[in-house]
Amino acid sequence: MADLFDQLNDDNRQRQIIAEGAVCLPGFALNEAHELLDALTPIVEQAPYRYLQTPGGHTMSVAMTNCGHLGWVSDRKGYRYQALDPRSGQAWPAMPEVFLNLAQRAASEAGYRRFQPQACLINQYRPGSKMSLHQDKDENNRAAPIVSVSLGMSATFLFGGLRREDSCQKLILQHGDVVVWGGASRFCFHGVQTVKDREHSLLGRQRINITFRQIY
Repeated sequence: MADLFDQLNDDNRQRQIIAEGAVCLPGFALNEAHELLDALTPIVEQAPYRYLQTPGGHTMSVAMTNCGHLGWVSDRKGYRYQALDPRSGQAWPAMPEVFLNLAQRAASEAGYRRFQPQACLINQYRPGSKMSLHQDKDENNRAAPIVSVSLGMSATFLFGGLRREDSCQKLILQHGDVVVWGGASRFCFHGVQTVKDREHSLLGRQRINITFRQIY
């Protein structure tokens, strides 16, 4: 059965202020969606998706890869950014221009005008995948925002407060939606609920999340 949320983003889905410094931009990436996916193919060919381990030895349910000058990795040694893909020993694929342009336009739309991401983390969600509540705090530059682009199946995005136990807002993110957070919300806990088994007309049974970070 087709995804109930797999439809064109309605005109009445307006820009939404989630919290101070955090904005949801419905459909912001729709016009570039095909270009983004075309640019993604060679990235994944060079640096295939893989399931990372946490420092505690847990295997993540979301498959990941990276592009850009730096890539985010996790293993028993900890969470960190590094210039080389640990699987191949080679540099991560370059960040495509269409990725960078979209990230900078979205950041500017949300009020962050000097965004220069050096890292782009690409997450592949399958039915049953989820992302536990966490903070993005491995970046040296903590003034720059996070820009997160959703493609494919819809998912429920959780956005909480500065403490793990704070209550979370739930946002249904559809194909083409972009969320940007920084400033007072930069270290808010966030995550993705278990993705339901549904099919997207363009990407099938998967959701791709492209997240841009400025490391320094």
